[in-house]
Order: sequence, then structure tokens, then C-alpha cells
Amino acid sequence: MAPLLDDAGLHVFIGGRPASRRELQEQYRSQVVGRSPNGLQCWLNWVLRRREDGRAVGTVQATVTEEQDEPVAEVAWVVAAPFQSRGYAREGAQLIVAWLRDQGVVTVRAHVHPEHAASQGVAQAVGLVKTSTVVDGEVRWEA
Repeated sequence: MAPLLDDAGLHVFIGGRPASRRELQEQYRSQVVGRSPNGLQCWLNWVLRRREDGRAVGTVQATVTEEQDEPVAEVAWVVAAPFQSRGYAREGAQLIVAWLRDQGVVTVRAHVHPEHAASQGVAQAVGLVKTSTVVDGEVRWEA
């Protein structure tokens, strides 16, 4: 995944910089546990792969928490630049949102930069609706 995600262009809207191979390894080691250290968050992560050859093209993830005794999932997606605009993010996000709903998740959220039209399209495709809530400069989409 490191070569795919080593692209400053992927950070135009989300900020930060590409993680090094070592940083990604550390991140993945902590994520594979599946829960935050305090146990309050469930971490779910998938690699998006092309059907024709299994090549990795990006990731989708969900962080599930409890709010007012109901499961809430925050979803996110990233697709490497050479594979963008081919529907990978939309398809991956649709699959995880459907799976989350089957698992009993009541509310699904995503936070999208107000100028990131492609991610706004993905949010709409999975049935999320733009709200007036802004967190760290990103608009909350929810359903």
C-alpha cells in the first residue's frame, strides 16, 4: 500500500503528508487489533482491489462507536490517483455501508472537504446527506 499512498496529491483536501512505509506498518499493526486501546471504537479496514487482477487500488474504512446506545459508523475512502474516477471508491463505500447496516449500525457518517466534489459524489452514492455540521473544515454527511 505504501507506493499507492505515497502521493502528496491525496492530501490536498485532508491535509497532512503521505505516511512513510514504517509509519504505515505501525498504523496497520495498531488497526489490525480491531479496537481502540480503550475499547470504545471498533476499527474496520479493507483494501480495495481490482477484480481483474487483484491489484490494490485504495482503502475503505469504518470506525464504529456507540452514541446514545446505538452504533454509529464513520466511513472514509481513499483511492490512489492512477485509479480514481473509475468507481472504486463508490463501490467500496456502498459495500461497506450495506454491510454496516446489516450489522445493525444505525447512523453512518463521513466528513468531506467542501471542495472535494468526487468524495461528495461518493457520499451521495451511499445515501448520505450533507449536513450543516463542520468538523475540522470538513462537512459532515450522514444518514
